[in-house]
Amino acid sequence: MAHGENIQPDLFGFSSTPETRDSFQPLAERVRPRTLDDIAGQKHLVGPDGPIRNFIASGQMPSMIFWGPPGSGKTSLALLCAESLNCHFNQLSAIDSGVKDVRKALDNAEKAQRLGQRSILFIDEIHRFNKAQQDTLLHAIEQGLIILIGATTENPSFEVNGALLSRMQLYILKPLAPEEIQTVIQRALKEDLRFRSEPVEINDFDFLFQFSGGDGRKALNAIEAAISLLPAGPSPRVLKREHFEAALQHKAPIYDKGGENHYDTISAFIKSMRGSDPDASLFWLARMIEGGEDPKFIARRMVIFASEDIGNADPYAITLAISVCQAVAMIGMPEARINLAQGVTYLASAPKSNASYQAINEAMGDAKFMQDNSVPLHLRNSPTMVMKNEGYGAGYCYPHSYPEHFVVQRYFPEGVDPRAYYRPGEEGREKYIRDRLVHLWGERYSP
Repeated sequence: MAHGENIQPDLFGFSSTPETRDSFQPLAERVRPRTLDDIAGQKHLVGPDGPIRNFIASGQMPSMIFWGPPGSGKTSLALLCAESLNCHFNQLSAIDSGVKDVRKALDNAEKAQRLGQRSILFIDEIHRFNKAQQDTLLHAIEQGLIILIGATTENPSFEVNGALLSRMQLYILKPLAPEEIQTVIQRALKEDLRFRSEPVEINDFDFLFQFSGGDGRKALNAIEAAISLLPAGPSPRVLKREHFEAALQHKAPIYDKGGENHYDTISAFIKSMRGSDPDASLFWLARMIEGGEDPKFIARRMVIFASEDIGNADPYAITLAISVCQAVAMIGMPEARINLAQGVTYLASAPKSNASYQAINEAMGDAKFMQDNSVPLHLRNSPTMVMKNEGYGAGYCYPHSYPEHFVVQRYFPEGVDPRAYYRPGEEGREKYIRDRLVHLWGERYSP
């Protein structure tokens, strides 16, 4: 075939080669991983013992949900699964697709099946589908018409129907670590046709690590935006911090220059609140906001903190933290900084207790090794006469029938001595809780 035969007119009558058409794609699209070994990070999924690698090796693939932050490789992984298994691949975005689009995709899968080819239907942002849209997929999965791969940045336990979730395996993708972001960038500079013909070097990876926040796509987009500001000069040209800051209109925060990172700063923030210093807590909050931290990430950490470090010393703290989290999602920046500041100052100033946190850790440690200890008969449910005749529920004392709505009886499993996991302290509301438990249970809660 002559070279000219590869040149095809487009919709508007312009001619282009495949290379030219590829050059119009964003850099992140041009350098998508071509093999599992090209994927940066996610070794728990694609490493030698990872389930995705093993599924591909076996030729069998279950329906799956990939849950992870933006730019962690969810779409690339779905594409590689389809290519490796020679599956017909159909991609939808739940943002702009409806039931009609899903049914059309299922019709295409039926056609492929008649030709002896399996189909992977990839739905990005699957959590945005409503119940009716998600329900249209159930029968197709059960019948083996499609392998469904859904991608989401939200917790599937809350956003995906239980019926659909029960038919799929859930795999969590992690944000890319700095060294993995660097691997993504270096591979792009080495493999992309543009950079091979016009080499570029980067002398400030720290800026990209901070700016991208573990998002590989965001890092590549930043490089592409900054290239236009590079002056003509000898090869290779060098991308510097000033090029990134000018192109992205993003000033690198001062703390990042000292080598501190995302995790160090959130650690200082949490420890300042734990130490009941609202002023230091506000400083670290401000530094994160100025550094471009996701406000929803900050708010979620505050919700965890309210239970882990305050607990029942001030039961209202968790309510306030959740309200702040909802307000941040509803309002957005820059106004959400006001909601965050209110929450931070309250949490930092509140009485502290980690008794609930310690209690669940101890209880889970015991429960792990006591799975075989049975539920006492008097605590068992007895909905039928057969169960009642077997003694289920016999001897149970209904607390509301007794003074103070309390009666001493055994609630631990058979063969397990009662023990105090929860040991409330003397701060705030927990002092009242502690006194009540001592009154009710005596020695178990006595010092």
